Amino acid sequence: MSSDLVLITGVTGHLGFRTLIFALQAGYRVRAAVRSQSKANTILSNPMFKALNRSSQLSFIIVPDLTVAGAYDEAVKAVNHVIHIASPIANGQTTPEEFQERLITPAVKGTIGMLESALKTDTVSRIVITSSVVAQVPAADFMGKPDYVVEASTRTATPAGPFTNELEAYAASKVTALNETEKWMATQQPQFNVVHIHPSYIIGRDDLVTKSQNVITGTNAVPLRVVLGNDAPYPTPGLSVHNDDVARAHVLALDSTVPGNESFIVSYNPEGTFDGTTWQDATEIVVSEFPEAVAKGLLPNNGKIQSIPLRYDNRKTEETFGFKHQSYAEQVKSVVGHYLELLAQE
Repeated sequence: MSSDLVLITGVTGHLGFRTLIFALQAGYRVRAAVRSQSKANTILSNPMFKALNRSSQLSFIIVPDLTVAGAYDEAVKAVNHVIHIASPIANGQTTPEEFQERLITPAVKGTIGMLESALKTDTVSRIVITSSVVAQVPAADFMGKPDYVVEASTRTATPAGPFTNELEAYAASKVTALNETEKWMATQQPQFNVVHIHPSYIIGRDDLVTKSQNVITGTNAVPLRVVLGNDAPYPTPGLSVHNDDVARAHVLALDSTVPGNESFIVSYNPEGTFDGTTWQDATEIVVSEFPEAVAKGLLPNNGKIQSIPLRYDNRKTEETFGFKHQSYAEQVKSVVGHYLELLAQE
């Protein structure tokens, strides 16, 4: 266990909260950057956090706007490591006129701003950054069945736009942030190193969600809408990962034995393959794991979804961090189980 001080951003998100829990369990002292005191209160009042009984390890600092120059200057003082998760996500509601302002600019400025603030200290030794599998390939390939295997080192050129849809703009935000970070590191050669974590569609329980209808949001909605009887509006890349695995990778990446200035793909593949996830399998998993809920009609389980086959190589991650990615069945059990648990309380 480590008592090092870690700054974590994005702790009020699906991944960020789970990463916070794992970091506290690992013994780290955590300074959580939040946008407001009300965000801090969300964490402090959460039943899982309270049951953990680790409040003495946690402090907060308010950073209302991550795009402002020097936004993290105070937050990084005396910090040993940083886990930078905060970044805009696609929510289906961003218009083309807002792509740059709401997705791309905050992703890049927030990340480079963190690096620049850390450069002003002599204590930060490692920054772990949440990237994405969409940061490694052109958006057209991500939606178009490329004939190659994506490795942790795979990169693509920064897209210039204009972008025709939100996924393209979100991908551009991740590609640009990754490329600009690696360019900045090569130019500045700071005292710290960087580890990029590249998750695919994150599936799993979100303990900040307290109402069943709110489970059907974000990436959890991909399998859940199918088991609730809704057809997916479009084909979806066949890549998924358990939220616990992504959070675990972020915390394990703080260890000095993990090589710095490297990237790690976190995404499930069936044993011995690069085949990724077949989303439609959720209906079979639910029949097996939740037969009573299906029989009662709580889970209609008749939605349809088409998977786009993509191949991402996760072997480097499993070898470095020493864990096997949890299966799609475990992912579905986690999110559907949480949905049914909340539904029973309503």
